[in-house]
Amino acid sequence: MAKNYRSIVLLEHVQNKILYIRGRKVILDADLAALYEVPTKRLNEQVKRNRERFPPDFMFQLNSEEEDVLRSQFATTSKGRGGRRYKHYAFTEYGAIMAAGVLNSNPAIQASIYVVRAFVRLRQMLAPYREFMGKLDQFEKMLQTHDRQIIAIIQALKLLVPPQSEKPKEPFGFHRNKDKLK
Repeated sequence: MAKNYRSIVLLEHVQNKILYIRGRKVILDADLAALYEVPTKRLNEQVKRNRERFPPDFMFQLNSEEEDVLRSQFATTSKGRGGRRYKHYAFTEYGAIMAAGVLNSNPAIQASIYVVRAFVRLRQMLAPYREFMGKLDQFEKMLQTHDRQIIAIIQALKLLVPPQSEKPKEPFGFHRNKDKLK
């Protein structure tokens, strides 16, 4: 039972490390290295040695703007104060699995299983929202069509109403002239 509890805690811990950058769910190199129980420097060395295993859909390096946002969001240290000297690498689900393969250590292999499960669980959690957003898009298109139809009906009704003349017409019927009675 203790092992099962540990896996649930680890799975939630991994899920909390997954970020959304450039429209993709990723995990940063430092977080991945910590999960694989290796120094970040060692992880990045292995990635550089095996660069052909990490195409852009597996891993990318953050740009300066993304680094600034990351620094402000997570209060990481700046370069001049002993912080990182290079930009973070962001690993997608595929890159995280590939990194475990190039590290080839038992903790990396075990942690990669949790990483994969965390990505899958996150995908499952987001699936209902994706369906909901699709339905919202359909509803929006329907409303746009509906609005055009209402405007067309109003314009047709305006054509049926006779134009009003600028001069008001004299009222019809017998009228007493108040001036003649005096």
